[in-house]
Amino acid sequence: MKLLTKAIREKLPPLDHDGGEAGGDAVVIVKFFDPCGSWTWYATEGEQDGDNFMFFGLVDGFEKELGYFTLNELKSVKGSLGLGIERDLHWTSKTLREIAPELF
Repeated sequence: MKLLTKAIREKLPPLDHDGGEAGGDAVVIVKFFDPCGSWTWYATEGEQDGDNFMFFGLVDGFEKELGYFTLNELKSVKGSLGLGIERDLHWTSKTLREIAPELF
């Protein structure tokens, strides 16, 4: 599965496009998840960074936190059954506040 398509790239606003003003109202464009575990990555922004693609959004792992993650990092993860990270093909955009109201 291709994690990042051209259509998704075009929808993602560039990093820090609003100076962090959106907060909980930032819209999650794409969701990635570990099919063998509980980790989930929700991207609200992204842009090419050299030979990698950098995202900003919510990372729901050991705890929920906002931060940066890269496409190469997502591609390098292999779950307990050897499966890689997947993109939620049925994702519909939501705000960060809808996903993690406790953070806002």
